[in-house]
Amino acid sequence: MTKLMASAFVSATLLAGASLAQAEMHGDMHPQVWADDQSVAGGTVTAEKVTAASNGWLVVHRTDESMKPGPVVGHAPLKEGENMDVTALLTEDVMAGDHLMLMVHSEEGGMETGVFEYTLGAKEDGPIKMDGKLVTDTITAQ
Repeated sequence: MTKLMASAFVSATLLAGASLAQAEMHGDMHPQVWADDQSVAGGTVTAEKVTAASNGWLVVHRTDESMKPGPVVGHAPLKEGENMDVTALLTEDVMAGDHLMLMVHSEEGGMETGVFEYTLGAKEDGPIKMDGKLVTDTITAQ
């Protein structure tokens, strides 16, 4: 009886793993950003991990205590799936203590694939929403 239960458990685990892998392959994964407070002295910001349902962008916005996205100060391309150690070059000076919002944007609506075309409020390469909320992580520059 124990062998049968163990066999059933292994089968269920394998099926669950296969379903998850299939969901990830078909863009059913939930976009997310993971980043920690960090030094920006080198002119870059790095997200430790970003998941994206399709190719797009990690966009760095200025923000403040209101936690609303402000002007874009950097971006980096994302591939569909899991992206590790995504580094965006900063296009403006960022000082220690500044708040930065790292956000997932899509590659849709623009004129050119592979060219970041978003400006604040535009539809081109705009932000992705999950359950009506922007996909972000906010950090403090060190």
